[in-house]
Amino acid sequence: MNEAHPMKNELQHVATNLYFDRTQNIDAVKILPGEYYVTDRDMLIVTVLGSCVAACIRDPRYGIAGMNHFMLPEGPGSGDGVASASARYGSFAMELLINQLLKLGARRNALEAKVFGGGNVLRALSAGNVADRNAAFVLDYLKTENIQVAAQDLGGTLPRKVYQFAKTGKVRVKRLTETRNDTIFERERTYRSQIVAEPAGEVELFG
Repeated sequence: MNEAHPMKNELQHVATNLYFDRTQNIDAVKILPGEYYVTDRDMLIVTVLGSCVAACIRDPRYGIAGMNHFMLPEGPGSGDGVASASARYGSFAMELLINQLLKLGARRNALEAKVFGGGNVLRALSAGNVADRNAAFVLDYLKTENIQVAAQDLGGTLPRKVYQFAKTGKVRVKRLTETRNDTIFERERTYRSQIVAEPAGEVELFG
């Protein structure tokens, strides 16, 4: 049992950038903005976050785990329907991840989450409090769904690279001190550009 079977409208969101991580000696997948990945294999799931948020959710007993990567739409968030549109998008991203975990055999009442990102790394996005709203949304969603938050690293001013070890549940976070912000901006705004620099930075391990 290694694969969930997403519906057609969900397939476009499944990460497809699979590779072998020689440093960790393990199969890995890279998550881009708007994507998710779920597995019950011993894999590494990786993403880079600026203003976006990633939720790493797993069933610790069965070793079924997954990650998503999303950003709420920009906007003032009140009085014009933007807030409800944002919530719908964020809920969609979370529901995709949770539904695929359940399809692989995870138990909803056993799910635990670790959440990351929501950094105020871009001046253009800071004006609309996009990063803060991303962070607040994911915590509120998980609270509403009664999913325990086992660890979090949200906010700040630096981008993060997140490594989720699916089988063990450990998450390693590296803060990127010198990353091309214009690349992060384009990646998070267009969901297609890639991070072009990954210097060494502070590393934290969330066991």
